[in-house]
Amino acid sequence: MREDHCTRCGACCAAFRVDFHPSELASSTPGGVPDALTVPVTATLVRMRGTDEAAPRCVALEGEIGVSVRCGLYACRPSPCREFAPYAALGIGDDACDRARRRHGLPPL
Repeated sequence: MREDHCTRCGACCAAFRVDFHPSELASSTPGGVPDALTVPVTATLVRMRGTDEAAPRCVALEGEIGVSVRCGLYACRPSPCREFAPYAALGIGDDACDRARRRHGLPPL
């Protein structure tokens, strides 16, 4: 069986800001990101709660980084999350994925 690094890692969810357009919010799009999990940044930008902290961690991240994690809103996660490191689940990282993993003491993919 292939090992899915993304179900154990979660480093990206605790390393970067997650900003996206408000049109992705549930108040704008059925099945969108729950508004309560975001904070407004500008009229055209919202941010996932927790990702702008000194030690960032997305409010939707559940579990222990590097051990076992899951996204509490995976089905309706915002576009930056859907588009991040598209091959990480196959064990192929990219520079941003590697930086996030290093930040949490994990080796690059």
